[in-house]
Amino acid sequence: MKSKRKDYRGPSLKESQRITEKEVQHIARLARLRLEDSEALLYQKDFNAILGHFETLQELDTEKVEPMSHILETKNVWREDEPDKSKNTEALLSNAPDRKIDYFKVPKILEG
Repeated sequence: MKSKRKDYRGPSLKESQRITEKEVQHIARLARLRLEDSEALLYQKDFNAILGHFETLQELDTEKVEPMSHILETKNVWREDEPDKSKNTEALLSNAPDRKIDYFKVPKILEG
């Protein structure tokens, strides 16, 4: 796989070499990627730059920042899940390979 990415002006590998080229090759192998040596060096530089950004973020004082799960205020717009008798079970069950009254019959998969 040839990379067409241009080199960027980030920290040099000599300044901070947290991820080694051997580790990049290992990650590539796990991801089923074949990298040339020059590509591995580019990815090594990218990974180290990303880790450098995380180090910068860790320096921020977040003591008074409220935790959040989402950046926007959200609410559940779904209806409550309430059981109800279906009016058209016959159409649904017409494709069932096996059925018992108004239910799909499935093979037992648990022991006991």
